[in-house]
Amino acid sequence: MDFWDVLLAGGALMLIFEGIMPFVAPEAWKKTMRQIVDLSSGQLRFVGMLAIAAGLFLLSFISAAN
Repeated sequence: MDFWDVLLAGGALMLIFEGIMPFVAPEAWKKTMRQIVDLSSGQLRFVGMLAIAAGLFLLSFISAAN
């Protein structure tokens, strides 16, 4: 697999995971989105930073396993 294949596969997996919650539990998803809207910009940035850190950790873990 080259870079673009991996990038497209990652994007496809992201879309799948992002779609699971609204498909399985739409009311809970809407409630969660309302709560996210009420967060301050600093809180959203912190959540974003945690998501980036978790993604980088997972990528490094996966690449170290290979």
